[in-house]
Amino acid sequence: MKRLKSCEFNIDSGCVEICFSDGSILAIDCTAVENGIETTVNERAELDWLVYNAPLDYAKFVLSGELDEYLKRVSGPYSGIGWGS
Repeated sequence: MKRLKSCEFNIDSGCVEICFSDGSILAIDCTAVENGIETTVNERAELDWLVYNAPLDYAKFVLSGELDEYLKRVSGPYSGIGWGS
């Protein structure tokens, strides 16, 4: 893999696709990732936002294994999301 060329969510395949300058592509199956973790409604909303608005950040969290920790941090009871806001 060489330099990062592009990173975007492909709605047809449900994957975040990372393309590199040498022609290689890394595809992350978002459905499989999200089915592999337990999520709340707020966490699902955050996942949707990441996929559509920040797919590179989504990929970084998935590849580093930090997606679950990120979701707990931003969707917790004191995150400003939800009924108590």
